[in-house]
Amino acid sequence: MKKKKVGLFFGSFNPVHVGHLIIANYMATQTDLDEVWLVVSPQNPLKKKSTLARDFDRLHLVRLAIEDCPNLKASNIEFDLPKPSYTIDTLTYLKEAHPDKDFILIMGGDNLGTLHKWKNYEQILNYYQIYVYQRPNYELGNLATHPAIKIFEAPLMQVSASYIRKCIREGHSIQYIVTQPVFEYINSSNLYK
Repeated sequence: MKKKKVGLFFGSFNPVHVGHLIIANYMATQTDLDEVWLVVSPQNPLKKKSTLARDFDRLHLVRLAIEDCPNLKASNIEFDLPKPSYTIDTLTYLKEAHPDKDFILIMGGDNLGTLHKWKNYEQILNYYQIYVYQRPNYELGNLATHPAIKIFEAPLMQVSASYIRKCIREGHSIQYIVTQPVFEYINSSNLYK
């Protein structure tokens, strides 16, 4: 039986926005992936924890954002793994937990340039494929020609979670930058205020 190809799109998703969803949907529908898991990271080793909304709030927002997308899934797999989360550890755990699936890492071109700084990056390149979406103004670096790397021209939006948080703090509307269910949930809660 053919293994299901699952793309792993890691992020803080603080909050999830249409830019994330455009990339995830592109990867799920215009590549050979069967589905894409949006993996909510509890703590990126490179980000300050204090700027993050609570893990389960961010997971809930991702679930709201993708509720109508059958080939997109929200994953909290890293919530129960040791902190900080390292991609190689998560990949190893998932490979053992789901032997019926092939996991492919999804990342932006900005991350590919710094992949050599990741924990055990050689293992990632040896055992996993990486689907990279180009980001403007970022050099892909030497790894772009590695056999494990596939480059895609996914549509991108110039929007960031930090911009959305700033809008919320300043009382500006974020409608249409996030999905309607996410917009309604953030408006009716104290998230990011």
